[in-house]
Amino acid sequence: MSLPEIVSREQWRAAREELQRKEEAVRRAREVLGAERRRLPMTEADPEYVFEGGDGKATLLDLFEGRAQLVVHHFMFAPEWEAGCPCCAAFLDQVGHLAHLRARNTSFAAVSRAPFTRILPFKARMGWAVPWYSSSHSDFNRDFEATVESGGEPVERPGLSCFLRDHDRVFHTYSVYDDALDGLGTIAGLLDLTALGRSPAGSDRLRLHDEYDF
Repeated sequence: MSLPEIVSREQWRAAREELQRKEEAVRRAREVLGAERRRLPMTEADPEYVFEGGDGKATLLDLFEGRAQLVVHHFMFAPEWEAGCPCCAAFLDQVGHLAHLRARNTSFAAVSRAPFTRILPFKARMGWAVPWYSSSHSDFNRDFEATVESGGEPVERPGLSCFLRDHDRVFHTYSVYDDALDGLGTIAGLLDLTALGRSPAGSDRLRLHDEYDF
């Protein structure tokens, strides 16, 4: 692999300032795109999709844990696999402490088609505390395009889906898949995908994760 060109400090600074102008243009474009994302219409989802988790059966509405928003990580883990997808595992490794999302009225959960009896030991092996559910007894993965047909066979697809709750009604607001997940995974990045953005029901002021009052 070739290394960057060696230049003087003055040449480096000029090149850096030129690049910084381009980075600023990208940042502004990203903010405009985020505003458009929050203005997307939403479509109603069945709140009674059935999942299996650590406390037994749960519905899609249960996954909100009483909060206004839900981000679902479509973690690739087919029923016949012995372990989850390494790329999905790397994505989940980078997700920050969930207290920061929960303080902003947003829940997070991973969902896979594998039976919960396979998810549980893999989750323990990875040392994750994030809620993780099996969708093996519902069409959730197919309905939200995390499992698609290819050559007559089901194929897993990594993604994120965002949902908004209005009392007992659940709405699907946004989904993103495959390579579009690159660069996502931070708390701010996840909130930017949601309909309410970074400030659902409160301030965006960050605290230490054990100092939130909820």
